[in-house]
Amino acid sequence: MIEVRGLHKRFGPVKAVTGVDLQVRQGEVVVVVGPSGCGKSTVLRCVNGLESPTAGHVAIDGVDLFDQQTDIDAVRAEVGMVFQQFNLFPHLTVAQNVSLAQEKVRGRSRTEASAMTMRQLERVGIPDKADSYPRQLSGGQQQRVAIARSLAMEPKVMLFDEPTSALDPEMIKEVLDVMLELAAEGMTMVVVTHEMGFARAAADRLIFMDAGEIVEEGRPEAVFTTPKEPRTRDFFDKILP
Repeated sequence: MIEVRGLHKRFGPVKAVTGVDLQVRQGEVVVVVGPSGCGKSTVLRCVNGLESPTAGHVAIDGVDLFDQQTDIDAVRAEVGMVFQQFNLFPHLTVAQNVSLAQEKVRGRSRTEASAMTMRQLERVGIPDKADSYPRQLSGGQQQRVAIARSLAMEPKVMLFDEPTSALDPEMIKEVLDVMLELAAEGMTMVVVTHEMGFARAAADRLIFMDAGEIVEEGRPEAVFTTPKEPRTRDFFDKILP
């Protein structure tokens, strides 16, 4: 479903990503961890077409994202992305936030979009907040609205860029529970996170990045308990109890 080959990304003199290769199968949940500034989020932004690689290729379901013939907006419509910040329109209700892209991008009628919106708000556990405004919600509820907004587009892939990092500790669980349900339902997901419990519970594969490259990958428990690379071992020694 996702194929990344030889991905390099520079920001001026800074090498953010260096030669990353990554394949994600349909229905697979891949969790990416590593120290801050190691290139995790940059890889995700390249997969969604928000950043253009300096070199390399990214394909979604066989379509090369950066081929000149590719309609990148059409491909991006198939890729849901949830950010650290919720990016909700403060002047729109929850339902309007979730419906807007369906109408503008998918071309759904207001009735169709409204029905899909309510299905997804029920899916993330907040149908009663449909008529509320973002300022009336907790951080966890706002992030669940952001997830519902992405799911309403019926994407082939969901990308999560540290979706709980802006939340208070008591709100993290409600967002992770939604993500665990998506994983159980077979959604193809790539998740950049510091939540190691989620990685253990949901990931088919755990990837450790450092200094812009993939250092190690494998089954989560194997990478956690018996890492092969010294850099991986040093990282987990510092963060795991």
